[in-house]
Amino acid sequence: MTRKPPDITRSQPRRRAATAAPAVRVPAPGEGKRGEQGYLGYLLRQAHAAVRLTMERALANLGVTSPQFAVLTMLNAYPGLSGADVARLTFLTPQTVGVIIRNLERDGAIVMTPHPVHGRIQQWTLTPRGATLLKACRERVIALEKRLAAGLDAKAEASIRRWLAGIAADLQED
Repeated sequence: MTRKPPDITRSQPRRRAATAAPAVRVPAPGEGKRGEQGYLGYLLRQAHAAVRLTMERALANLGVTSPQFAVLTMLNAYPGLSGADVARLTFLTPQTVGVIIRNLERDGAIVMTPHPVHGRIQQWTLTPRGATLLKACRERVIALEKRLAAGLDAKAEASIRRWLAGIAADLQED
Protein backbone atom coordinates (compact mmCIF):
# COMPACT_ATOMS: atom_id res chain seq x y z
CA MET A 1 0.00 0.00 0.00
CA THR A 2 1.35 3.42 -0.93
CA ARG A 3 1.52 5.92 1.89
CA LYS A 4 1.02 9.65 1.56
CA PRO A 5 4.13 11.75 1.99
CA PRO A 6 4.46 13.16 5.53
CA ASP A 7 3.98 16.75 4.38
CA ILE A 8 0.53 15.81 3.06
CA THR A 9 -0.64 13.86 6.10
CA ARG A 10 0.76 16.10 8.83
CA SER A 11 -2.07 17.87 10.62
CA GLN A 12 -2.10 21.62 10.46
CA PRO A 13 -3.04 23.62 13.55
CA ARG A 14 -6.59 24.88 13.44
CA ARG A 15 -6.99 28.58 13.07
CA ARG A 16 -9.93 30.43 14.48
CA ALA A 17 -11.60 32.83 12.15
CA ALA A 18 -11.87 36.36 13.52
CA THR A 19 -14.95 36.96 11.41
CA ALA A 20 -17.35 34.74 9.58
CA ALA A 21 -16.15 33.85 6.11
CA PRO A 22 -18.40 34.78 3.22
CA ALA A 23 -20.55 31.96 1.90
CA VAL A 24 -18.88 30.00 -0.87
CA ARG A 25 -20.92 29.75 -4.05
CA VAL A 26 -20.97 26.25 -5.47
CA PRO A 27 -20.23 26.41 -9.19
CA ALA A 28 -22.83 25.13 -11.62
CA PRO A 29 -21.94 22.36 -14.05
CA GLY A 30 -19.69 23.85 -16.69
CA GLU A 31 -18.17 26.44 -14.33
CA GLY A 32 -14.74 26.43 -12.67
CA LYS A 33 -13.53 22.95 -11.75
CA ARG A 34 -16.90 21.63 -12.95
CA GLY A 35 -16.06 22.98 -16.41
CA GLU A 36 -13.11 22.94 -18.77
CA GLN A 37 -10.71 23.57 -15.87
CA GLY A 38 -11.74 20.35 -14.11
CA TYR A 39 -10.00 17.00 -14.05
CA LEU A 40 -11.03 14.74 -16.93
CA GLY A 41 -12.02 11.95 -14.53
CA TYR A 42 -14.27 14.30 -12.57
CA LEU A 43 -15.82 15.64 -15.77
CA LEU A 44 -16.54 12.09 -16.97
CA ARG A 45 -18.15 11.26 -13.63
CA GLN A 46 -20.18 14.49 -13.66
CA ALA A 47 -21.40 13.75 -17.18
CA HIS A 48 -22.23 10.16 -16.22
CA ALA A 49 -24.26 11.33 -13.21
CA ALA A 50 -26.20 13.80 -15.37
CA VAL A 51 -26.91 11.16 -18.03
CA ARG A 52 -27.96 8.58 -15.44
CA LEU A 53 -30.34 10.99 -13.68
CA THR A 54 -31.89 12.01 -17.00
CA MET A 55 -32.23 8.37 -18.01
CA GLU A 56 -33.80 7.43 -14.65
CA ARG A 57 -36.40 10.15 -15.14
CA ALA A 58 -37.09 9.06 -18.73
CA LEU A 59 -37.58 5.41 -17.75
CA ALA A 60 -39.41 5.95 -14.44
CA ASN A 61 -42.98 5.59 -15.67
CA LEU A 62 -42.05 2.33 -17.40
CA GLY A 63 -40.96 1.02 -14.00
CA VAL A 64 -37.39 0.48 -15.21
CA THR A 65 -34.18 1.78 -13.63
CA SER A 66 -30.94 2.55 -15.45
CA PRO A 67 -29.29 -0.64 -14.12
CA GLN A 68 -32.30 -2.70 -15.24
CA PHE A 69 -32.08 -1.10 -18.68
CA ALA A 70 -28.38 -1.99 -18.83
CA VAL A 71 -29.14 -5.62 -17.91
CA LEU A 72 -31.94 -5.86 -20.50
CA THR A 73 -29.68 -4.29 -23.13
CA MET A 74 -26.82 -6.72 -22.51
CA LEU A 75 -29.10 -9.76 -22.43
CA ASN A 76 -30.61 -8.64 -25.72
CA ALA A 77 -27.17 -8.13 -27.28
CA TYR A 78 -25.66 -11.30 -25.79
CA PRO A 79 -28.39 -13.85 -24.99
CA GLY A 80 -27.44 -16.61 -22.61
CA LEU A 81 -25.15 -14.61 -20.34
CA SER A 82 -24.66 -15.73 -16.77
CA GLY A 83 -25.36 -13.33 -13.90
CA ALA A 84 -21.60 -12.92 -13.37
CA ASP A 85 -21.13 -11.99 -17.04
CA VAL A 86 -23.96 -9.47 -16.81
CA ALA A 87 -22.38 -7.94 -13.71
CA ARG A 88 -19.04 -7.47 -15.51
CA LEU A 89 -20.66 -5.95 -18.60
CA THR A 90 -22.91 -3.55 -16.68
CA PHE A 91 -20.37 -2.46 -14.02
CA LEU A 92 -22.73 -3.63 -11.29
CA THR A 93 -21.98 -5.89 -8.35
CA PRO A 94 -23.03 -9.53 -8.64
CA GLN A 95 -25.38 -8.95 -5.69
CA THR A 96 -27.10 -6.04 -7.46
CA VAL A 97 -27.40 -8.04 -10.67
CA GLY A 98 -28.88 -10.93 -8.67
CA VAL A 99 -31.63 -8.65 -7.36
CA ILE A 100 -32.26 -7.16 -10.81
CA ILE A 101 -32.42 -10.60 -12.42
CA ARG A 102 -34.86 -11.88 -9.79
CA ASN A 103 -37.11 -8.85 -10.32
CA LEU A 104 -36.97 -9.07 -14.12
CA GLU A 105 -37.68 -12.81 -13.96
CA ARG A 106 -40.59 -12.23 -11.57
CA ASP A 107 -42.00 -9.65 -14.01
CA GLY A 108 -41.66 -12.09 -16.92
CA ALA A 109 -39.07 -10.01 -18.77
CA ILE A 110 -36.32 -12.67 -18.70
CA VAL A 111 -36.12 -16.42 -18.36
CA MET A 112 -33.41 -18.70 -17.03
CA THR A 113 -32.11 -21.77 -18.79
CA PRO A 114 -29.42 -24.08 -17.44
CA HIS A 115 -26.06 -24.05 -19.18
CA PRO A 116 -25.82 -27.04 -21.55
CA VAL A 117 -22.46 -28.16 -20.11
CA HIS A 118 -22.17 -26.58 -16.67
CA GLY A 119 -25.55 -27.25 -15.06
CA ARG A 120 -24.92 -24.92 -12.12
CA ILE A 121 -24.48 -21.88 -14.39
CA GLN A 122 -27.74 -20.11 -15.11
CA GLN A 123 -28.10 -18.42 -18.47
CA TRP A 124 -30.52 -15.56 -18.98
CA THR A 125 -32.43 -14.46 -22.07
CA LEU A 126 -35.16 -11.96 -22.80
CA THR A 127 -38.73 -13.12 -23.15
CA PRO A 128 -41.07 -11.51 -25.69
CA ARG A 129 -42.36 -9.36 -22.81
CA GLY A 130 -38.77 -8.31 -22.01
CA ALA A 131 -38.10 -7.47 -25.67
CA THR A 132 -41.23 -5.27 -25.73
CA LEU A 133 -40.18 -3.54 -22.52
CA LEU A 134 -36.66 -2.97 -23.87
CA LYS A 135 -38.11 -1.50 -27.09
CA ALA A 136 -40.13 1.03 -25.07
CA CYS A 137 -37.06 1.88 -23.00
CA ARG A 138 -34.91 2.28 -26.10
CA GLU A 139 -37.26 4.85 -27.60
CA ARG A 140 -36.67 7.07 -24.57
CA VAL A 141 -32.96 6.39 -24.37
CA ILE A 142 -32.50 7.11 -28.08
CA ALA A 143 -34.04 10.55 -27.48
CA LEU A 144 -31.40 11.10 -24.77
CA GLU A 145 -28.64 9.82 -27.09
CA LYS A 146 -29.74 12.32 -29.74
CA ARG A 147 -29.61 15.07 -27.14
CA LEU A 148 -26.09 14.02 -26.16
CA ALA A 149 -24.92 14.06 -29.78
CA ALA A 150 -26.65 17.35 -30.67
CA GLY A 151 -24.19 19.68 -32.30
CA LEU A 152 -21.76 16.90 -33.23
CA ASP A 153 -21.16 15.86 -36.79
CA ALA A 154 -20.67 12.16 -37.55
CA LYS A 155 -16.87 12.47 -37.50
CA ALA A 156 -16.81 14.20 -34.09
CA GLU A 157 -19.24 11.68 -32.63
CA ALA A 158 -17.15 8.76 -33.94
CA SER A 159 -14.02 10.37 -32.50
CA ILE A 160 -15.64 10.79 -29.06
CA ARG A 161 -16.93 7.20 -29.11
CA ARG A 162 -13.44 5.95 -30.05
CA TRP A 163 -11.87 8.07 -27.28
CA LEU A 164 -14.28 6.85 -24.59
CA ALA A 165 -13.93 3.18 -25.65
CA GLY A 166 -10.16 3.61 -25.75
CA ILE A 167 -10.11 4.94 -22.21
CA ALA A 168 -12.04 1.91 -20.97
CA ALA A 169 -9.80 -0.52 -22.84
CA ASP A 170 -6.57 1.21 -21.79
CA LEU A 171 -7.43 1.62 -18.11
CA GLN A 172 -8.81 -1.91 -17.81
CA GLU A 173 -5.21 -3.10 -17.98
CA ASP A 174 -4.31 -1.26 -14.74
